[in-house]
Amino acid sequence: MNGLGIGMGLVFAALLLLTLWRSFIIVSQSQAYVIERLGKYSRVAGAGIHVLVPFIETVRRKVDILERPLDPMHQNAITNDNVVIEVVVAVFFRVVAPERMIYRIRDIDSAVKTTVAGIVRSAIGETELDKVQSNRTELNLDIKEQLEGATRDWGIVITRAEVLDVTLNERTRDAMMQQLNAERKRRASVTEAEGSKRTIEINADAMLYEAKRRAEGRKVIADADAYAIQIVSGAIAEHGIEAVEFEIRKRQVETLGKLADGESTRTVIVPAELADAFGKAADLLKRR
Repeated sequence: MNGLGIGMGLVFAALLLLTLWRSFIIVSQSQAYVIERLGKYSRVAGAGIHVLVPFIETVRRKVDILERPLDPMHQNAITNDNVVIEVVVAVFFRVVAPERMIYRIRDIDSAVKTTVAGIVRSAIGETELDKVQSNRTELNLDIKEQLEGATRDWGIVITRAEVLDVTLNERTRDAMMQQLNAERKRRASVTEAEGSKRTIEINADAMLYEAKRRAEGRKVIADADAYAIQIVSGAIAEHGIEAVEFEIRKRQVETLGKLADGESTRTVIVPAELADAFGKAADLLKRR
């Protein structure tokens, strides 16, 4: 009996120690434990050491509270301008209320994926293809906001939702390529037309400049002629007809001098009228 009593005592002591040992739990920084009391939710144990009531409280689930991504999702959608595309969407979320995630949804990953599919279709259906390809920031923000509203009761926070890639079917790509080529040709035609227009403008400016310069030259010549006439008129007014006769005789003498200086000239016969002109020019010179 003594041996049996001792053995039972040792077993009881071992069970007691084991129970006490299991009553202490240590939670890491990256996890949260959901604790139930007699099958009913009791509390969430955060990082640190906690004591459970033996046989009454148990750890219902250990929840990872780190931010985690879902596998990239391929989703078909139709844009606002009726183009069928396939998008690749990445979603990251973090658990902030473990008790909600456990008691309100069975499979959080599957639930988020299903929600993402519907929201992406809706968001892209309100957006044109050009904006989906060139301005995804606004689209990503819209998807994220809608996901946050749809998953708020599940105890998670959507930290990131982004459209990673957009794929077009072959027919749509061909149509877009034709449109792109047509746009390039149009821009080339516009550039060529603008170049031709500029050339015409430059030529017209050059012709206008040349015409202005010629007109200015003619004006200078006309001013010079007017000035010469003014000088002659002044001389006539001052000296009378004698000044005119002197100028005429002077020009005749200069012309005769040029004839005499010619290489082929051997003899110069002066008419009587021209000799008389010399005499009159000399008289005029004496009077002046």
